[in-house]
Amino acid sequence: MSRTGFAGVDVGGGGIRVRIEAGEASAYGEDAAPVPRRQGRVDLDRLASRIAAVVENATPGRFAGMAIGVTGLPGLVRDPGTLWRALRERFGLDVLVVAGDMVTTHVGALGFRPGVVVAAGTGVITLGTDLDGVWNQSDGWGHLLGDHGGGAWVGTQGLHAALRAHDGRAGGSIALLERMTARFGHPMDLVALVYESGSAAHHLASFAPCVGEAARAGDPVARRIWTEAGRQLGQTAVAAATGLEPVFSWGGRLFDAADLLMEPFQSTVRESLPGARFAPPLGTSADGALALAKAAADGSVQPHHPYLYVFTTSRPAVPDAAGRSGRGPAGSAGR
Repeated sequence: MSRTGFAGVDVGGGGIRVRIEAGEASAYGEDAAPVPRRQGRVDLDRLASRIAAVVENATPGRFAGMAIGVTGLPGLVRDPGTLWRALRERFGLDVLVVAGDMVTTHVGALGFRPGVVVAAGTGVITLGTDLDGVWNQSDGWGHLLGDHGGGAWVGTQGLHAALRAHDGRAGGSIALLERMTARFGHPMDLVALVYESGSAAHHLASFAPCVGEAARAGDPVARRIWTEAGRQLGQTAVAAATGLEPVFSWGGRLFDAADLLMEPFQSTVRESLPGARFAPPLGTSADGALALAKAAADGSVQPHHPYLYVFTTSRPAVPDAAGRSGRGPAGSAGR
């Protein structure tokens, strides 16, 4: 492959997804393992190695530009420049964009148009932006502090109901208990898996599809969980709409449960913003990353720290996502 190729990388709670374009050719790669972490933060050294492996397995070559949307940015990514230093020479990069996965989801869903995009997978983060002066983040606080309505939240609520049924407490669901047992075994096995794991959110979110199955089979507890998830996502979307036209879209694998989520999500938004308009997503977070890579190569992507970093061979050092020195251009701080 020549260095005219471009790669877009989506790093979410469910793993790594890659889109590559080089002339008329395109390729796709995926690694479904949980994002590597060290002391709670994203382990960028290990992540860089995994990204490189997925890209090279998809299409070996060198690229004019690459963009990576990373879960946990800002907040759990100490130095985005780590990815630039690890990948620049390996792929012969002229430019690398490192952004929060909410940014790549936004671009994937709306192109480069202003609006609000809810990114819901394992977790939830919502971005309302015009990619210029307005940067409104809502939620994205992780499964212990927030991410209300996301996959880990849905899975957790489903497991709560399953364990209530196991104990004989009110509010339980036999349908969810049966699915929990089929997936995880005895409740003590589930306890060991969740509390001993370095990626509890990943395991909790893995039960969300089971909650979806139970809801579609008519279980009222499961249906209430999904209705509340949609309401939570709608509230998050409204909170991010300040200063923007009320255009809303969405992204992330949780929205594969569209029939369970969409009505409560949209009705909650319309309760607060009757003029809200909903635009089905144009593409995925990986598509958005690919578009950012192309735009950055043309010089049309501006940095907005701590949400979006642009690295090139000529850029000076700047503070990283935690305020330390990295490599890249200066940019305006987001909300």
